[in-house]
Amino acid sequence: MIRKFKKEDIDEVMEIWKKENIRTHNFISKEYWKNNYEYVKDILPNAYIYVYIMNENIVGFIGLNNDHIEGIFVDINNQHNGIGTSLLNKIKEEKEKLNLSVYKKNTNAIKFYKKNGFIITGESIDKNTDEIEYTMTWKKDKSTC
Repeated sequence: MIRKFKKEDIDEVMEIWKKENIRTHNFISKEYWKNNYEYVKDILPNAYIYVYIMNENIVGFIGLNNDHIEGIFVDINNQHNGIGTSLLNKIKEEKEKLNLSVYKKNTNAIKFYKKNGFIITGESIDKNTDEIEYTMTWKKDKSTC
């Protein structure tokens, strides 16, 4: 089940955020994610967030800031079950266009987004990590509406 984020979800969401960032971004120091934990915890509730609930637990979430996807995170034990795609499709229902940033070295995420209709539209250096990141964009196909 997908529902909107509630304030009381913050600890479960942040645990997924921390674990999955450290796991999937092994090319960035763990300390970077740990050092940004409190900052993200403070600003996260300002984003537009949906959570995915399974057996009364949050197993994934998507965060959006206007048309920019801040991230899709799914707990490792629940990946490859369509949860990320379901969260993404929920947002696609509401938007005409979406964009996001993804690290070039995060090849699994890039494949996921390409499979879901995103294309690479730019490249830059993340000044916080000195890593190359792609900008990816999706636009609703007007012919299928």
